[in-house]
Amino acid sequence: MTNPTVAQLYDVIDATWAPFAKHQVGAFTVREGAGGGSRVSCATGPADENGIDIAAAKMRELGQTPIFMIRDGQSDLDDILGQSGYRVKDPVTLYAAPIDRIATEWTYSTEIYDIWPPVAIQREIWAAGGIDNARINVMERTKGPKTSIMGRIGDIPAGTGFVSISDQIAMVHALEVSPDCRRKGVAIRILRRMAFWAKAHKATHISLVVTNANVAANALYTSLGFDVVGHYHYRSS
Repeated sequence: MTNPTVAQLYDVIDATWAPFAKHQVGAFTVREGAGGGSRVSCATGPADENGIDIAAAKMRELGQTPIFMIRDGQSDLDDILGQSGYRVKDPVTLYAAPIDRIATEWTYSTEIYDIWPPVAIQREIWAAGGIDNARINVMERTKGPKTSIMGRIGDIPAGTGFVSISDQIAMVHALEVSPDCRRKGVAIRILRRMAFWAKAHKATHISLVVTNANVAANALYTSLGFDVVGHYHYRSS
């Protein structure tokens, strides 16, 4: 089965990790993130120097630091931003896989289960990993099929994550495992449970994004059978 294109995944990011609002500023889309991080606070658009300045002004008006997402094939935009003093931030790889490639091992439900809305212990695990209330708000305002997955080791809360579906493509966000529970297969079991949940909700593929700096996560996703689909990075003032 053919994976989604990188263009499709860019759309899935917006649908499954939704900004508070979008503003069309000339040829640029400026996202209002309400503190939810770069993905929901960036601008996207063409290599238009005047447009960049106008989009940056809008982001400042919203109380945000000007930040632009540079997608595959946008080297001209990248060059203009670099020459204007914008710094590279967080190069990211986008992965995808057919859903049946990941939904291969069902886990007994008392240790791995889906739950919506997230309960307090999940919020604590996320908070310990730097996923704050503003990012929880992103999950809550995202439309379409969605859930969180809670993972335990016996009776010990071990990890959690969020998954949502757009256009039959599930995307994983905010996967976090408590430090004491890492390297015990928790992330793998959560991912597989996400895939089973997504398959039950008519998804044909599962996808995710991860920073290139997270070497361990990139190795894990590759080992599970995820394929590289594309990339993006940011330029921030």
